Amino acid sequence: MTSPARALWDAPVAAPPPPRRVWRDWLLVAVLPPLILLEATLRADVPWRWLWAVVLVALVPTLLWRRTRPLTMLALAFAVGWTAGLIAGGDPELVATAYFLVLVYAVMRWGSGRAMLGGTAFVLTGTLISLPLGESTPADVIGGIAVVVTTMTLGIAFRQRAAARARELDRVRLLEREQFARDLHDTVAHHVSAIAIQAQAGGAVAESDPAAAVEALRVIEGEASRTLDEMRSMVGVLRRADAAELAPTPGIADVRRLARAGARGDAGDPEVDVHLDGDLDAVPSTVGAAVFRIAQEAVTNARRHARDTTRIEVRVRVDADGVRIDVRDDGAPVASVAPGFGLTGMAERAAVLGGTCTTGPAADGRGWAVTAVLPRSGWSA
Repeated sequence: MTSPARALWDAPVAAPPPPRRVWRDWLLVAVLPPLILLEATLRADVPWRWLWAVVLVALVPTLLWRRTRPLTMLALAFAVGWTAGLIAGGDPELVATAYFLVLVYAVMRWGSGRAMLGGTAFVLTGTLISLPLGESTPADVIGGIAVVVTTMTLGIAFRQRAAARARELDRVRLLEREQFARDLHDTVAHHVSAIAIQAQAGGAVAESDPAAAVEALRVIEGEASRTLDEMRSMVGVLRRADAAELAPTPGIADVRRLARAGARGDAGDPEVDVHLDGDLDAVPSTVGAAVFRIAQEAVTNARRHARDTTRIEVRVRVDADGVRIDVRDDGAPVASVAPGFGLTGMAERAAVLGGTCTTGPAADGRGWAVTAVLPRSGWSA
């Protein structure tokens, strides 16, 4: 068996799985029998019309299981139809027989690869059996085949479209998970780093300066409260479909929240100096959120990893070319840093907006520098 044929043979049922029944199914089952009986009553010229009417009415319930057992329902309908055709000596001439096309469509739309091949075999076999029994002209045969092939094609087309949509939804979910992972890392790491540093500072000055230790505890309390608030916000976004629209999104002006005065003591928290220049209102909210997260992650990294740091400078400038973020510390020189989630997240945020993010030792050899550039060409549209 060739590879394409094997792939079709092994193809699973359609994904996402179909609904078992919907209101339209019950409406169809309720409407078809009266229409079939009405046609049999009005068309007195059709031979064996009452036999065909009884057969068609009896097969109407197969429509209720056409999604869950498409091949079985199609096989049942065709088997009963062939038997009635042998008894009547010809094909049914009632227009209501066209509802069999719904079963053909269901096999191609919802069935597995084996069901699709089996359904095609049933249709071909039924066509070959009906030729010697009826008085169909070549034009009738060609027209009938064209209708069946069109029905099959529509089933396959809708199946592929649904599969493509499911893949797109999976891709969007994956992107959202990555976005939440970045936000979680940026937010929680920032606050937890502050808590750890303040705890170290409080421990270092507890005996010599109790007032400074109390101040460190106040800072820890504040950072812990903000961490809990942001965690609750993220959990709300994950649990509610509409929470993303209600949750506040940080903007470029929120970079000022990163500013912090230096703590006292040898293990004190470094001072964070923030300066924003340019027309901040001209920056779109999505870009502003990226600016905030990049600056926040850069500050967090400096506070956590830089040695002997007393000051962290954050500069955000908005001009005609776009937005530039510069974050550097005055710590001891570092040759290199192993890339982690934070550095990767900053680079990804910048790349999404058509920008760049570079990290490395500062040009003057003192401390570490992060520079991100988000050009207007990447977000002005």
